[in-house]
Amino acid sequence: MAQSFFTTLPKSTTTSSSPACTLFFIFTLCIITIYTLHHHHNQPPPPPPFSTTFLTSASNYTISTYLRHLTLHPHIAGTPPSSTTAAYVTSLFHSFHLPTHVINYSVLLSYPLYSSLSAHFSNTSSSTLTLTEPGVGSDYPDSEVIKPYHAYSPSGTAYGKAVYVSHGREQDYHALEAAGVNVNGCIAVVRRGGGMSRNAVVVKAAEKGITAVVMFTNGNGNGVERGTVLEGVGDPLTPGWGGLSSGDVERLRVEDEEVSGRFPGVPSLPISATTAEMILRSLGGPRVTHMWKDSDGLNKLYRVGPGPTFLNFTYKGENKVGMIQNVCGVIKGSEEPDRYVVLGNHRDAWTYGAVDPNSGTAALIDIARRYSLMMRLGWNPRRTIYLCSWDAEEFGMIGSTEWVEQNLVNLGSKAVAYINVDCAVQGPGFFAATTPQLDDILVEVTKKVKDPDFSGSTLFERWISNAEGPLLIERLSDVFSDFSPFLHHAGVPSVDLYYGKAYPVYHTAFDSYDWMVKHADPFFHRHVAVAGVWGLLAVHLADDPVLPFNYLSYAAQLQNHTQSLYTLINGDVSLHPITSAVEELTYAAKQVEDEIKTMKEEEAKGYVSVLKTRMLNDRLMFAERGFLDSDGIPGRQWFKHLVYGPASEGKLGFFPGVADAIYGSKRQAVIQHEIWRVARAIQRAASALKGELT
Repeated sequence: MAQSFFTTLPKSTTTSSSPACTLFFIFTLCIITIYTLHHHHNQPPPPPPFSTTFLTSASNYTISTYLRHLTLHPHIAGTPPSSTTAAYVTSLFHSFHLPTHVINYSVLLSYPLYSSLSAHFSNTSSSTLTLTEPGVGSDYPDSEVIKPYHAYSPSGTAYGKAVYVSHGREQDYHALEAAGVNVNGCIAVVRRGGGMSRNAVVVKAAEKGITAVVMFTNGNGNGVERGTVLEGVGDPLTPGWGGLSSGDVERLRVEDEEVSGRFPGVPSLPISATTAEMILRSLGGPRVTHMWKDSDGLNKLYRVGPGPTFLNFTYKGENKVGMIQNVCGVIKGSEEPDRYVVLGNHRDAWTYGAVDPNSGTAALIDIARRYSLMMRLGWNPRRTIYLCSWDAEEFGMIGSTEWVEQNLVNLGSKAVAYINVDCAVQGPGFFAATTPQLDDILVEVTKKVKDPDFSGSTLFERWISNAEGPLLIERLSDVFSDFSPFLHHAGVPSVDLYYGKAYPVYHTAFDSYDWMVKHADPFFHRHVAVAGVWGLLAVHLADDPVLPFNYLSYAAQLQNHTQSLYTLINGDVSLHPITSAVEELTYAAKQVEDEIKTMKEEEAKGYVSVLKTRMLNDRLMFAERGFLDSDGIPGRQWFKHLVYGPASEGKLGFFPGVADAIYGSKRQAVIQHEIWRVARAIQRAASALKGELT
């Protein structure tokens, strides 16, 4: 039986105290006790400075060690060496005492069997062209490195005149046509870039009557850039659902149109820049200035053909079902375990993968190590953190897409944000891309991380000093890494981080640990910086009582996007639906900012309702989902996000459906309909922020 409060008080030993004084003393003590208990319940003592612990426990040595182990052998997805890297990541997560899950998927993968390319010149001489990197057998055991190829390219042979088509865009073919060049029946030589994916290049070439394609990348010398020509993302056999290895799973057949339609109609191969230049030097025909205006690395205005050089092309590959493995370590949230912050990086590589992707994998492992240390010191994140190592990204974001499709309902209702790092370090200079509500927290985090190249400076100080004009935070329209299924399909706010821009060993056999040490990051300080931003962002997203989202930034970005559209539309097309919707979003965002300010003031006084905070966070989290549309982008329905997503030929970088309508059909009614769809998406986001039915 509980004792009465009064019975626990000591008896007074002073006989002169009046009853009134005694009652006053008891009343005062009651008030103090109640206040103390209340204050203690709502205002726990400030936690240890775990953010500081995270930053100070960084170790370039451990990151270097992780990367060395990960890059001992090439580990293309679906092979035993790839399984070895999965086991390595799993064992480390376990050593950090993280509950860890390995999720196996059976998916369609693609490998080369045979390829050859020869040139036949006008003087009747011929040359067998090298398709592999020279010198691979010395530093890089030739038997381990897969021969350069394009995954999912159809097998085939072709013999025809070589023709240079620049980036293989529609405008490039128009320029050739204007110069009197007929490309029908030719083999195209294509320079990678110009906003064109490999798939888009080959599909466009087939439309123009070209029989085969060879692609090269400027600046990679004798390196050959492997890659995929699959359209879209995810396993072709399980479009829209996860292809788990266990249990009963529906799988389409390779010959089904929904599957075969994702493969190009003509075969293709990658070649080195050195090989490409030898072909280009041998061409006749006109000189087309347009084709060479951005030809960095090519030091001469060559002719474009067709011919007189003929190319003899052969490629044979096989598509087969193989097993891939995602590895996920979990730190369960202490207060909101059903809210997820996901950190992700893919693990598979075309060859050794020191830059792409295992610089990111090594950083992810080190973040897990530091989180483990913080947990031993008493840290428990408010929300659950997932640390995910994806497989088969190089084949088309397959591992991450299967996981998102499998968990779509839970991610759609519970995921706070996704933070992606693919190539953590490619060279100098910090770069970041986000959905706009995360701009502010990204900037704040970079102010806490030391710059790896300039002592005494923060990452933010160097970042802003290197920017031309206002600080540039990129957006996430292109489909080039594992953020795509999270943002474009599930509507999860996302970030992508990396150090350095283009680098010469991309997807080649020379992407090795030695190259990293010699060229990109000799002391692994840039790795430490990326891991610092990555891990600290996750700590804020997992621990901040109110999610650090700012939708005023989103509204401002949408205003800028809309302004950019004014220069592209004409006639009876109106942008008023979008401008009106953006005003509505701006108003809702201002209301939320005021609400957050009031909530923080109440928190300082010690009486913030947990439920009230949760309700506000839900509105902040779900607003991004408003930009999704169930019908998706016309012609690419899997991509649901109407603000950021892939447009044909890389146009605009925002409002992909509008961009396709402007550059595709050009019909005003179609353009106006896509404008209305975007407007309704923005209104849905505003409605989610308000949290009220209209």
